[in-house]
Amino acid sequence: MLVMQEMSEVINNAGWSRFELEEEGKLAFADYHKSDGILTISHVEADPALRGRGTAGRLMEGVLRSAREQELKVRPLCGYAAAYIQRYEKHHDLLA
Repeated sequence: MLVMQEMSEVINNAGWSRFELEEEGKLAFADYHKSDGILTISHVEADPALRGRGTAGRLMEGVLRSAREQELKVRPLCGYAAAYIQRYEKHHDLLA
């Protein structure tokens, strides 16, 4: 039997300046700062129980979709965020 997993939505928790994605009751998040049309991603972290399952990638897709919708450029200070953007050419135009 095929079980469909409900996809969680990436939310912008502006009060904490971070994007969040909750899956299976656990949290992945990306800390950010916005200034002068640039979204600076300083840190990306996923709960250890979510690592290796694509959660951080789904989080990054939501973050980058939001940046594109807001017409922001992205400056990834976090190594994971920088590597993720470099891995996918479709996001290269977002780099500040």
